Amino acid sequence: MTALDVRRLFRLLCTAAALFALAAMSGCSSLLWGTHQAPIVDATVMPVEPASAPVAASAPEPVETETAEEPEQPKKPRKPIFKPHKVEPPPPVVAPPPPPPPPPPLIVLRTIERSDARTLLDSQVQKPDGKVVGRAVDMIADAAGKPHEMVVNLQGFLGVGDRKVNFPWGAFRFTPTAKGPPITLNATAVPNTAPKSDAPQLLPLLDATVERSNGAKVGRVVDVLIDANAQPQAVVLDVSGMVSTDRRTIAANWSALRFVTRDKELRPLLDLSDAQINATPPYASDKPIRAVSPAPPPAAVAPTAPAASAAAAASPPAAASTAVAVSNARAVR
Repeated sequence: MTALDVRRLFRLLCTAAALFALAAMSGCSSLLWGTHQAPIVDATVMPVEPASAPVAASAPEPVETETAEEPEQPKKPRKPIFKPHKVEPPPPVVAPPPPPPPPPPLIVLRTIERSDARTLLDSQVQKPDGKVVGRAVDMIADAAGKPHEMVVNLQGFLGVGDRKVNFPWGAFRFTPTAKGPPITLNATAVPNTAPKSDAPQLLPLLDATVERSNGAKVGRVVDVLIDANAQPQAVVLDVSGMVSTDRRTIAANWSALRFVTRDKELRPLLDLSDAQINATPPYASDKPIRAVSPAPPPAAVAPTAPAASAAAAASPPAAASTAVAVSNARAVR
């Protein structure tokens, strides 16, 4: 059945229903008002619309079918995009200023071991057979600073008859490491009895006053340190009253002494200032000896270094020592 047929059937049914309703209304009125003939009404002809062309069925909508998904291709990593930026030049490198040069040394110290040198004053003097004959009381030096004689206090009986005798320096042998008397007098030694007028200019060293070049007092010699080669290594100076009122002694290198003639007398000189004396460690009989020398001037330090090393190499090996520079930073107390 087509759609046109359905429409026609629907219209016929509607027409029949209308006629039926009209008939029913006419029957009801006859019952109420009596029997009346229904009026004759000419039938009207309903125009029928011509059949329209059949409606073509619409094409079915395409149904999307699921297709197998293709595997995703791995994405290539994207390179990071860097925006060029302005490169600041590094700040100029400023070299730090060189450190200030160290202050010039004030003094030079040399360490002398107790086993390498022995004090002269009051050291016992013996004969080759071991018999003690006296004690050393002084050393006499010449103008060149070399030992010339030794003064020995020969013992008498119970102190009676003691006398001081000068012997030539070469008549003695020194043994600083000996447990007994460190000085031995040769058996053939003869006292020096030459008149003083015929002798060269000499200086008894014990109790001599050591001065500076300007005549100022440095100290008083209280002892001399002698090594195994019979060579003096240092003098012990009493410098009390130079930088303090306390009793104080120091050791000074023998090589730092100079001997000059003043007022027809031979005098020892040592150019040690008060500051240098104060910077020198004190002398102690139970400690290693620290002998002082004035430091050379700053301008003369470099040129004299080879000469100093050559002089150290040429010095006798008996008195092993170590040089120590003490800085100017140590102020006078």
